[in-house]
Amino acid sequence: MKSIAVLSGGVLALLLAAATTHAQAPASRGDIRVQLTPRHHTVLSSELSGRIDMIAVREGESFEQGQALLEFDCKMHNARLQKAQAQGQEAEKVQAVNAQLDKLGSISTLEVDVAIARLAAAEAETALMQTIVERCIVAAPFTGKVASLMVQPYQYVAEGQELLAILDDRELEVEMVVPSRWLTSLTAGQAFQLRIEETGREYPARIERIGAAIDAVSQSVKIYGRIDGSFAELRAGMSGTALIGNPSATVQ
Repeated sequence: MKSIAVLSGGVLALLLAAATTHAQAPASRGDIRVQLTPRHHTVLSSELSGRIDMIAVREGESFEQGQALLEFDCKMHNARLQKAQAQGQEAEKVQAVNAQLDKLGSISTLEVDVAIARLAAAEAETALMQTIVERCIVAAPFTGKVASLMVQPYQYVAEGQELLAILDDRELEVEMVVPSRWLTSLTAGQAFQLRIEETGREYPARIERIGAAIDAVSQSVKIYGRIDGSFAELRAGMSGTALIGNPSATVQ
């Protein structure tokens, strides 16, 4: 029993002191979970209701900016556009004749104003129908790949319905969450190594920007980085570990 008491009073005190010293020692390396995310990604939705006439791409395929990805059956909208254009031509001719009659004093001011208003209305209707016709083709807003398709050819969709998800994996961001106490030693441009599980390789990377707000509950902050160089094997959604050397925070 005395030996136990001696251990409690002597060795135990030394162990506690050592544990305290270790807890206050600066970490030599921080291993943080990361994920690769595309810099540009979005879900394209239908801007009108109608039947899908053609889908030009499949999941996983690449496309160029401005390329037609999907087209709607636009026969009815084209007919309405032609009607609006014809009405616009009629209104323009009436307005021109009324302008000549007004110079000769053979027409009332009201008739002249009405002709001008009808011409403006016809031009507005033509512009509206032209916009609708343009929306019959869903074009790519940027160069990238198709992540997923939500519709099929000949399917009728409603306005606002999701059509396809696309992303640009040429520029991938490194997204991670680090302890907020690391902020004193992390700066934009700081280099670190990135180990990706799917490839089993390490890649050079740099911190690009630091999140604007700290999560008060987890005491963490988001960090965004970029990979130095181009690596064809990397894909959005891959995960791994950021090897950040010498964070000034202490190990908890």
